[in-house]
Order: sequence, then C-alpha cells, then structure tokens
Amino acid sequence: MKNKYYYQKLKQLTLLLLALLSPALIYAQTKPAKPIIIPFEASRFDTTMQKAEFTTYKGVKAMKILSGNKQVVIKGLTFTNGTIEFDTQPVDVSRGAFLSVYFRYQNPNESELVYLRCKPDETEQRNDAIQYAPIIHGVNLWDIMGHFQAPAPIRNTDWNHIKLVISGLQMRVYVNDMAKATLSVPRLEAGTTTGAIAFDGQAYFANLVIKPNDTEWLSPTEGPDLTDHDINYIRRWDVSASQFLEKGRELIVDDQPKDTTQWQPILAERHGLINLTRKFGGMENRGGGVQNKNRYVWLKTTIKSTKEQVAKIQLGFSDEVYVFINGGLLYVDKNQYPQPIRKYPDGRLDIANSTFDIPLKAGDNQLVIGVSNYFYGWGIVARLMDLNGITILQK
Repeated sequence: MKNKYYYQKLKQLTLLLLALLSPALIYAQTKPAKPIIIPFEASRFDTTMQKAEFTTYKGVKAMKILSGNKQVVIKGLTFTNGTIEFDTQPVDVSRGAFLSVYFRYQNPNESELVYLRCKPDETEQRNDAIQYAPIIHGVNLWDIMGHFQAPAPIRNTDWNHIKLVISGLQMRVYVNDMAKATLSVPRLEAGTTTGAIAFDGQAYFANLVIKPNDTEWLSPTEGPDLTDHDINYIRRWDVSASQFLEKGRELIVDDQPKDTTQWQPILAERHGLINLTRKFGGMENRGGGVQNKNRYVWLKTTIKSTKEQVAKIQLGFSDEVYVFINGGLLYVDKNQYPQPIRKYPDGRLDIANSTFDIPLKAGDNQLVIGVSNYFYGWGIVARLMDLNGITILQK
C-alpha cells in the first residue's frame, strides 16, 4: 500500500511538471532557423502602395520613407514566429512622426502592428511613446486597446534599435535597451497567424535581421488577463445587426429595439471588451478610420436585483452611447477623438471613461445600450461597482 501511495504521488507530480513545461516543450520542437539578413535595396521591397528611397545613410544601406500611412512590404518573405530586429530614425519630428513595423501582414486590412509615436521633445515622460495595435477588417484598434502602450527611450537624431520577439500569441518589444522589454503583449489580437513584414512612417530604416523561430523561450500561449478575477464585469450581451445613422442624427427613445429585432449573443474579450469592430468591421465594412456616416448597434443584457436599489456602473465606450434601463433613457455620452468632448484617457475606450447610477427594480432589469461609431475601433466595457443583491450574466 505504501509503494502504491508513493507511485500515485509521483504520477501526479509528473503530470504537473509536464503541464508547466508544455510551452517550453512546444518551443523545443521548432528549432531556430538561420538568420535572414535583408539589405535595404529596391529589389527586395514592394513599393507599389508607398514610394521609398533606397540610399546610404550614416554609412549603411537604408530605406527612407517620407509620406503617408501605406506599407512598404518585404518581397517573398513569410513570417510566423521569431525575432525581427532593425534600426530606425525619424526624418522630421517637428510635427511628430510615426515609425511602424507590421508583421503577420496579410494585406492592409489584416495585420499586426507596432509603432513609435515620436514627439519633438523626447525628454518628456509619456505613456504613449510605443503602441501595439491589431488591424482587423481594415481598422487600426489603437483607440480601444490603449492598454497596449508604454513609454520608450526614443532618439530623434540617432538610430533606434528595435527588436520584436514573437511567439504564438505573445510578443515582447525592445527599444534601445535589449536587456529589458519596453512593451510586453500577453495576447496578440489580430486574426492573422502568419504573413509578410512591412514598414511605414516618415523615417529611415536599416540593418534588418530576421531570425525565424528564435523566440527566446517566450511562451506561445497567451498570458494572464487580470480582469478574469473580477466578476463585476458584464461579459455577456446580445447584439443587434448594425445600421447607419444619417449625418448629425442621434439615437432617441423611438429608435429602441423592436419586438422583431434579431439578436445574437456576444461575449467579452480580454479586459471585458465587447469588441464590435471584430464582429462588424469599420468604415461601411470597407475598412478605414474615419467614416462618412455613423454606424450603430444595440446591446442588451439582464440585471437581476433582489430589491429596489440604485447601482453604480462604470462604462468605457467608443464613440457614443445611449443607455436605456427598462425602456427609459438614462444616460447619453460621447467620446470623440480628437474633439474637446473626448473622455480620459485622450479619447480612448477605457473603464475610466464614465461612471453613473442605474435605478433597479426588484427582479429582472433590461439594460440596453445603443453604441454609435464614426472613428476607428468601437465597443464598450461595462462593470458594476457593487454586486450586493445583484446578479449579472457572465456566459
């Protein structure tokens, strides 16, 4: 009996160790390939969408891009996992500049993106010097995923050495300091898993080295989402089909969903985000940022209360919300970048955008939110601050 007991304990320990080591074992099955050095020569890049000048700058072969937000794509290269290293320097930062690298790039509508947001004075402390943003259905989701940004030691008048380490669902980005990651992304959010590498921005690019499958032991499985521990988020909604609003029009009581409205369930992503861009796309489903007329949907969910009470809700949103409780208009607000009406932080979707009271009756309460969008990504994050006597849908 004693030997049987020790055997069972050994078996349990072995299974636990295998579970903990599984990401490393997956990595070990894919050996890093030989580094690929790509010189910045015209023959190696597709400049159909964006013109570029291939020159010598500070003694090395370089590519100079001066205008636009179109991509210069490396020809004949498919990237999935590994390391991307290069040097870059802005051309002119008098009015700010963006220095961008795309990976797993399928086309301008579907890609992963990392960029530096350069300012004239890089001695200022700021949280938005570097940002990761997925591009989904042609929409750059920078405004609804502001948590993927960080300060960065950018040099305006010298080379900046950039290293991206990409492994499955995770990424680390290093800027000038190769000992400490400048930005860590626990889950890559685009729909692509493989594709090209591309560049854009008013900048010089040089010294490009790609190391396929060299992921520096970064786990390919997604990292933790700390909001998973917070049951107060409203994660389960029903959503209507998207419609268009005439220019200058807002939603009113008579626009509320009818008995004939068709609904589909929609669940929150990480950080409690109801990501309407992922489901509906952006500019009239043709991609892009600013559109010529607003799109809107209705979201609804049920809040159960054991008594009549007033609850407090936190609501992050992009770009406009029209909140109804049990059929009555409760709250209207706008978060329009770059207008002065934009909410903290700087017009991006965030749980800190707004807080207000919701009057609840005993029993079931129907919460309905009209969400209207005209600019880049759209969605909401909703969280009740106290669940005393309250039950919300989670799945």
